[in-house]
Amino acid sequence: MAVSKALAGVAPAYSRILSLFPPDINFCFAYGSGVIKQAGVSSKSSNMIDLIFAVNDSHSWHKQNIEMNPTHYSFLKWLGESSVAAYQDHWGAKVYFNTLVPIPSENVMIKYGVVSQSSLVSDLLDWSQLYLAGRLHKPVTVVRPTSDSELRSALQKNLHSAVHCALLLLPEHFTEKLLYRTIIELSYKGDFRMIFGEDKNKVDNILEPQFELLQAIYRPIIRSLHDYMDVQESGLCCQDPGTLAKLHHLNQLPRTPQRALVRFWNRGSGNLRQDTEDVLRAVAHDPECSSILQDRLQDIVWASSVRQSIKGIFTAGIMKSIQYSAKKINKMLASSKKAL
Repeated sequence: MAVSKALAGVAPAYSRILSLFPPDINFCFAYGSGVIKQAGVSSKSSNMIDLIFAVNDSHSWHKQNIEMNPTHYSFLKWLGESSVAAYQDHWGAKVYFNTLVPIPSENVMIKYGVVSQSSLVSDLLDWSQLYLAGRLHKPVTVVRPTSDSELRSALQKNLHSAVHCALLLLPEHFTEKLLYRTIIELSYKGDFRMIFGEDKNKVDNILEPQFELLQAIYRPIIRSLHDYMDVQESGLCCQDPGTLAKLHHLNQLPRTPQRALVRFWNRGSGNLRQDTEDVLRAVAHDPECSSILQDRLQDIVWASSVRQSIKGIFTAGIMKSIQYSAKKINKMLASSKKAL
């Protein structure tokens, strides 16, 4: 589980924040520069806290939350909780965000996303959106742990999938730092916001100050793959570059990237379509295996990031969308100036 203890000292504040919302939150994590230190950010306290709430029943949860916190919502609340829940579950990355929400009692601003537990599990296992799954490849602070065995298993499987995927994208010899960079980039490459709106140094800003947290998350997984890769104390790594090793990693990929590979491989093949097993074997033999997979991943990330960003205009409302985008752009420009 990608967990940081960076904010262990402010856990009571998280509990107080959660008490302002309906209680049916099975799992909650906090992420981003307002939670865990990133390079180029002088103070976490000046940044918005990003939270994700996983709930069992989106309809019931939004009904209660609209009653408790109506000002958090855009005009969509007037359509009723059924419409809000449907918009959450069937559009974009299946997350409903309320942003720029002030919590005066804690003197903080938060953004919180609501996702059904079933949608979260699907993304973790299948990378159907590679959206929340991608956020959970990186260190986060778990605010409310889950007691659900299916979700706990999916959280672990997501981390294992990230390592298998990264190894397919890496050469025979690489550094441990490059491994973690590749994992972080899985959900950033292809994200249209990285073209304009996000800090171009985002990956480095996460990698450098969070390196030890990443080691704590991924070292146990790396040790379990000793038949396929090795990490020396110096941080130098090597992996088995053979076809059988690649085929093993391809077989461990989530279902959505596998299906994307099958569609790509069978394009224009008429009636001679190969099944998943044959396609993965063929891709493992292809010298362009890494670039073929990278392109498929970028397609998944591009589609979900575009749809979710459009969705955010309606969930946040026009004015909040402008404010939120302006904050992002200002951070991007400030980072660019520092780089110069």
